[in-house]
Amino acid sequence: MPKVNRTRNDELTGMLNRLEFKERFSELLANAKANAQEAPLSLVLLDVDRFSNINEQFGHLTGDNLLIEIAKVIRAHAGENVLASRYGGDEFAIIFLGDEREQAFLKIEQVRQELSQVELTASKDNKIRGVFISGGLASFPIDGRTESELFRKADQALYRAKKSGRKQIRLAYNERMVPKTTHYTMTQLERLSNLAEERGVNEADLLREAMDDFLTKYGVNNVET
Repeated sequence: MPKVNRTRNDELTGMLNRLEFKERFSELLANAKANAQEAPLSLVLLDVDRFSNINEQFGHLTGDNLLIEIAKVIRAHAGENVLASRYGGDEFAIIFLGDEREQAFLKIEQVRQELSQVELTASKDNKIRGVFISGGLASFPIDGRTESELFRKADQALYRAKKSGRKQIRLAYNERMVPKTTHYTMTQLERLSNLAEERGVNEADLLREAMDDFLTKYGVNNVET
């Protein structure tokens, strides 16, 4: 396992931790925007299919070994110009630098296929044949221009991959907006307008971000439910 910096890396896998990844992602996205030709950048979110079942059936030590194996396969097959992290639990986040989304898709699909061939010894009499993951991919600038938008698009694509049967990578796309009749106070709308102006984003983007946070708070965004 790679040498771990406890302030920057996940102790189990040696990959970047969530905080460090988000800070680096902010920097890389800003650099991509600063490029005269807006260099492409792709974000992938990966999630282990039915990971809780693996922990329950084989124990948490096997679950940990599975996560370590995923990290190894990502390092071996995702390519050199990437930034990868264990984003939390059984979720991984990867940035492909300079790759158009089709190129990034082919690379992460290779990772998925390699993992499907992995065998892990769970106990003396049991083996896990195949590590299966689902993923969602969103790319700058085609799918979004802000961190929150790219994460939201990648997360939505991951959710669709889970709902469509798992064991697949899905690309982000523009989801149809459904109008809802909603009432806000004047003070709320004024504060929303000021915040959007300060951050240089659309009010609608802020509302969608708030809705995602709300759904996450109550567990509705759990892709395995």
